[in-house]
Amino acid sequence: MPVKKRFLKSKPQVKVTFEVEKEMAAAAEQVFLLAEFNDWQPLELQKFKNGKFKATLDIPTDNQAEFEYKYRFVHTDGSEAFENDIQADGYKRNEFGTENSVISVQG
Repeated sequence: MPVKKRFLKSKPQVKVTFEVEKEMAAAAEQVFLLAEFNDWQPLELQKFKNGKFKATLDIPTDNQAEFEYKYRFVHTDGSEAFENDIQADGYKRNEFGTENSVISVQG
């Protein structure tokens, strides 16, 4: 699940591309990103012909004291599964006793 970051010099933002590989998505028809930077509202990743799912977003770099945000991927393939990103910048415990992926937005 590659995450690519490009820091913008003209704005306090980082352009982040979240990608879920075909193998990780398994038979899912949809994959959603849940994250602090969008108030945990499901954001559907676009599905490509090669089976990958992808979304590119501008994330603010000046809204978090710790310069990082928690996020998770959700895919539906008959059942709902919450997956962490194996290439995340880190992990933090959540109130459900599991961990969320963390993305650092400090340049």
